[in-house]
Amino acid sequence: MSSRSSNPGGASSVRRRALLGTAVLVVLVALAGLAAYLTRDGRGPTKPSATQTTSASPSAPAVSPSGSPSPSARSAALPVPPDTHDPIAFGKAAATALWSYDTRAYSQAELLASLHRWLTNESRYADPDSVDAVVPSPVLWKNMATNGQFATATVNEGHFPDAFTQALQAAPGTITQAYVYAVTVSGKQSIAWNGSPAGGAENRVTTLAVQCRPDRPCALAGVMPSVAP
Repeated sequence: MSSRSSNPGGASSVRRRALLGTAVLVVLVALAGLAAYLTRDGRGPTKPSATQTTSASPSAPAVSPSGSPSPSARSAALPVPPDTHDPIAFGKAAATALWSYDTRAYSQAELLASLHRWLTNESRYADPDSVDAVVPSPVLWKNMATNGQFATATVNEGHFPDAFTQALQAAPGTITQAYVYAVTVSGKQSIAWNGSPAGGAENRVTTLAVQCRPDRPCALAGVMPSVAP
């Protein structure tokens, strides 16, 4: 995959990622993945292949030949962030949303817009590029839509990484700077497409940065570049 540093605004993206990484690093000093997050050159996580797509509505009809969803396919709901102050509950919901989409029901742009609404409105901590990187590109989306590819996601569990918990216990006051928590979520992604009700399933695991300030519901800060156990 090509580096995201070649994209317009790549430098600002790196700065946002550095700020996000710093916020979590304050309480997760032992997590090696955070060091990579601070020094990365704008590369995002690898985009899913055509066999790694996800969905939320296995019953929606197929798209038109152009790859755009047909009017009758609009019944599938786009993911909506939960109203919760629990970072683990939010992280599990966010992982489900990130692993789930339906090429028959809405466009790639609509899904991205919906997922961006999960992000914190504090721009210094929000990393939309890390969210975009887990969604197929417009070209790949169109190819998948030709086959009506979709998938569903289920979450097995979510937890704070051990290093995060240990660092937070050692210095509990440090979380109050940004209230950004590391949350690791594991689950399964079941893939299917037109004419194939069960194309396969994959185990999935990801670590998310979740912001939960006391005076507002949780929001997504970004997708971490590596998994923290």
